[in-house]
Amino acid sequence: MLVLTILGNNSAIPAFGRNPTSQVLQNQEEAFLIDCGEGTQWQLARYKIKRSKISHIFISHLHGDHYFGLIGLITSMSMLNRIQDLHLYGPPELEPIIRMQLEVSATTLCYPFHFHPLTKDGLIADTKRMEVSCFKVKHRIDCWGFLFKEKKKPRSIDPERAKAYEIPASFYEQLQNGQDYINKKGTIIPNDEVTIANAPPLSYAYCADTIYDPSLAEIVRGVDLLYHETTYLKDLEQRAADRYHCTTLQAGDIALKAGVRKLIIGHFSSKYEQLDPFLEETRSVFPHTELAQEGVCFVIG
Repeated sequence: MLVLTILGNNSAIPAFGRNPTSQVLQNQEEAFLIDCGEGTQWQLARYKIKRSKISHIFISHLHGDHYFGLIGLITSMSMLNRIQDLHLYGPPELEPIIRMQLEVSATTLCYPFHFHPLTKDGLIADTKRMEVSCFKVKHRIDCWGFLFKEKKKPRSIDPERAKAYEIPASFYEQLQNGQDYINKKGTIIPNDEVTIANAPPLSYAYCADTIYDPSLAEIVRGVDLLYHETTYLKDLEQRAADRYHCTTLQAGDIALKAGVRKLIIGHFSSKYEQLDPFLEETRSVFPHTELAQEGVCFVIG
């Protein structure tokens, strides 16, 4: 099971009680912070997400509403005597910004800090349970989306059938990895005779800030949960294009083309106080849509 918690869902300016963009994706062992706008530290505390569980931080691009909360968070982690490694992924220009902020404040982090520049599409993080890839999206500056995929789950042993075929317990790990068993007589015992397939790996895609780009549908095809920005309602399609953002109908179209299970929408312009029209318009194209409301947890599984 994966759980996505929305920490911030607004665009550039905090408004109507909404904070700039930030999310955290969690499995049983790890937490992955996705963007870190102003107020992220407060939101982590508010929704009882432990900073110590965050092992990887992913910054999509260097517009302030996506990273202005970052230096405060990483220095607070040091003040709280963090000891475990922290991995930060973002545009290459982010590293000197962080280093300068630490230097001018005479701050030395007390934990191992690793910066990973995003320069091309592909795998960027490989943890015990998760693989994370990045992909370029089309925004006014270099901007990246992120694709989170659970690692393939091993097959489950059917102990009664394995015992009936006299398969030794020492071979169970190979069975879980899909291998057939060959007994002493040379008879092949097909793997699916003695194992049960587990549920397929879960997946989540974060498309960051982007102009309408139908090619994204292929990148995020079939994911269990898709986040796509909807900065504007449908009547401001030209403004969205001019500012390299999307509308409700465009986000719904991407989800429909990609065949995803569920869509969540966010990055709402501060010109809007009410969000219900965003949901209504997007659902007219893709019914399985929800608002990225702050504090809401989306369970993937």
